[in-house]
Amino acid sequence: MTAVVGEDGLARCPWGLSAPDYVAYHDEEWGRPIRDDQGLYERLCLEAFQSGLSWLTILRKREGFRAAFAGFDMEKVASFGEADVERLLGDAAIVRNRAKIEAAINNARAALEVPGGLAEVAWKYADADSPGYADIGDVPATTDGSKALAKELKRHGFRFVGPTTAYALMQACGLVDDHLVGCYRRGAYR
Repeated sequence: MTAVVGEDGLARCPWGLSAPDYVAYHDEEWGRPIRDDQGLYERLCLEAFQSGLSWLTILRKREGFRAAFAGFDMEKVASFGEADVERLLGDAAIVRNRAKIEAAINNARAALEVPGGLAEVAWKYADADSPGYADIGDVPATTDGSKALAKELKRHGFRFVGPTTAYALMQACGLVDDHLVGCYRRGAYR
């Protein structure tokens, strides 16, 4: 499926028109470069929580995640203990999955220990020359860059960061531009 023209006359990636939450996310956030550690940490957590679920579920619970995880302040989350895990498992405002909750806490600790910071590591894998796809069916789930990023993050102690999650992070945070050719946001941040 190629870019689709919405009621406002703008061509967007087709997923970006499927729900009002998606329109806002597509137009205002997805693919916009995130260069700070906290912003990348939040997106990494959300992408990991999304694994196996709809992204729309995560978007609709995003404020709940922010409240539950102290605004994704890595130092605060890194200090979470077992009582916090139990509290989070009872919080209906988020996805209540022990492995993902524990990974978010672990990843805060790992992010604080990464030499140079999370943003420096992630942006080493940015692909300013991403090819540009005309059809959503051609957009890959992983790339060599996402495989390498996942491998490096795991080397630094991160969990729940396979190549697919790493690529979703790269797309969301502007490390690649996967807005479809014809989408009005393609190239907007380059």
